Amino acid sequence: MNICFEAEEKVNLKVQQKSTPIQHYLRQPQRLVKAIADEKLMTPLPNNCYKLRMHPLNFLDVYHFQPIVVLKVWAGASGCVYLNSESCEIKGIEYINRRFSLFLKGKLTSEEIDGEVFLKGKVNLQVKVDLPPPLWLTPQPLLQSTGNSLLKGVLMRIKQRLMSQLIQDYYDFVAENSEETVNNNYPINLSSI
Repeated sequence: MNICFEAEEKVNLKVQQKSTPIQHYLRQPQRLVKAIADEKLMTPLPNNCYKLRMHPLNFLDVYHFQPIVVLKVWAGASGCVYLNSESCEIKGIEYINRRFSLFLKGKLTSEEIDGEVFLKGKVNLQVKVDLPPPLWLTPQPLLQSTGNSLLKGVLMRIKQRLMSQLIQDYYDFVAENSEETVNNNYPINLSSI
């Protein structure tokens, strides 16, 4: 029995612009990944890809599993950050792992409105799965709402982490760049003293 679950989440976050514009920060997509994912659960891969082990999930309190997603994250010429899922596997339920596909597509960009800067983003998550026979007797509306809620919960956790971590990481990025600029602009030449 094939079923498709879907969820979407949007972000609209006001940013207090610092000396280094947020657009410069967005050109560092690896920082964005670290802001939205627990570093202990992330492995950098070549070509702007990252393997993310998500926290274990359960479906209808019967099936417990852990998705592992390879995401490609890159900065576009317009200052947007894009992310796409490249692959996914499910640890814990081999039956579903062989009959499962995950598609994630997202975009984050900065936008100035009336002199104020906002980060705006949108992510879509879709999962297609061939359910195991024990779930075939479960009513389709219950399966659909449970699966959609599960995906929505995953996106909400990512959004909450993004909103709490991203701005702080942007401020850290500005501070690091300011220190570098100060150190590079004022070299001390002891021979001239």
